[in-house]
Amino acid sequence: MDGRTPAPVVEMLNIVKVFPGVRALDDVSFTVQPGEIHALVGKNGAGKSTLMHVLTGLYAPDSGTIRIRGTAYENLNTARAKQAGISLVAQHVKFIPGLSIAENVYCGMLPMKAGGFVDWKKMNRDAEEKLARFGLHLDVTRLMENTTVAERQMIEIARALFADASVVILDEPTAPLPKHDVAKLFEFVRRQRERGASFIYISHYLEEIFEVADHVTVMRNGVVTGSSPVKDITQPELIRLISGANVERYRRTPGQPGKPVLELKKLSRPRAYDGINLTLHAGEVVGLTGLEGSGPGDLARGLFGLAPLGTGEALLDGKPYEAASPIAALAQGLAYLPRDRHGLGIVGIRSVRDNISLSVLARLQRLIGLIDSGAERKLATDYIDALGIKTPSMNTAVENLSGGNQQKVVVAKLAATQPKVLVLDEPTQGVDVQAKVDLLRIVDQLSRQGVAIAVVSDDLNELMDICDRILVFYRGRIIREFRKNDEKITAARLLAAIEGETVETADASV
Repeated sequence: MDGRTPAPVVEMLNIVKVFPGVRALDDVSFTVQPGEIHALVGKNGAGKSTLMHVLTGLYAPDSGTIRIRGTAYENLNTARAKQAGISLVAQHVKFIPGLSIAENVYCGMLPMKAGGFVDWKKMNRDAEEKLARFGLHLDVTRLMENTTVAERQMIEIARALFADASVVILDEPTAPLPKHDVAKLFEFVRRQRERGASFIYISHYLEEIFEVADHVTVMRNGVVTGSSPVKDITQPELIRLISGANVERYRRTPGQPGKPVLELKKLSRPRAYDGINLTLHAGEVVGLTGLEGSGPGDLARGLFGLAPLGTGEALLDGKPYEAASPIAALAQGLAYLPRDRHGLGIVGIRSVRDNISLSVLARLQRLIGLIDSGAERKLATDYIDALGIKTPSMNTAVENLSGGNQQKVVVAKLAATQPKVLVLDEPTQGVDVQAKVDLLRIVDQLSRQGVAIAVVSDDLNELMDICDRILVFYRGRIIREFRKNDEKITAARLLAAIEGETVETADASV
């Protein structure tokens, strides 16, 4: 060993990228070392995606130098980037649901026997051996649609590594994952780092940066505002670099709850929840939390007609509530913001205006069945202004907006229905720190207008900041209630209750 620092696996020096009217990257330099997890953070629109598109060959830089494993690349395209060892694992992994794990692993390069037949035994054996090399011991004959989201992420990372990727870009990998799967993914990534792989880790969850990353680089408005070993920076300093200012948590002042709006009595559904008694009042924000599969998410989907509601009694405004479908739920005054905004919340290729008006088209129809375009434009303009949606125009496709603004469009679509009850499932998932504050402020504003709001989340600080009450689910039942002004409400006590500890045990442990 000569003690010299190893050469960087990726060097991007003085990168400039200009789009019409926008300098997306302004003299950006970014370096990744071998065996390093390097976090890349910043607000939506800061330039992170553009920089990664340059590295993966999707965009050609206007100027600057790119070196991968010591080799300078000009005219880099996606094929050359892949050959050089750069691989991107997107937030929403692409796979073929009806094929097995092995078939997905070998998709496009199935091993063949003489005579042109697929060698299924060899494919399954080789896939099992390859995945096992990376610590994944799976039944490779299982259909991909039956795997968890975390397993899909890990399979995709393994595929990249045994295709000789030396740098894997992880773009918001934990956004769709429950907490226990996040831990599995982090353990897997650390194991691959120990084998010499490097990762570029893009995330809005700042606590994850301190948990998994070695180094962090911050971008804002197309420039690098700071780069540091993670051990040498604090979370407030990181937030300041990301936003250009101190971003305070949004803490809601409780209002005076109004009349009961939604009443659930002994509501039960097998393998989901059992004996749920819950009342939501007008103007109240109630948090629902628990371990994954403990009931809050199932209850939210049941209330909106995405799953059976079950047995028991449900009343909305004193009348029997039956959610046979989302259309029926909306008609009775209950709206739902889904955890998966891409799959269930937005129509990405349609405009902001189209998405906002989507849930109220019947209200915008003229007598002959045509949409009143003037009323639709006014509706879109009103909500763009009210919610602070940043978009070039109401005709911009929603998929071209930042994650935080996409989420605001979903909220606008729901608010346009003028709901009595609004159920929000992980409303700030995958958005930056400033967008999170903006969304919580919108929740507060809607509650002040008399909407009864339920927030399903495992972000305990967020629940303590925004909710009047927090209900803890454990194995399908509500086992504890915390109130905003309760002196004993802390993240530690909430976590203890979530994990099923008794009141006495929880209080003794903090």
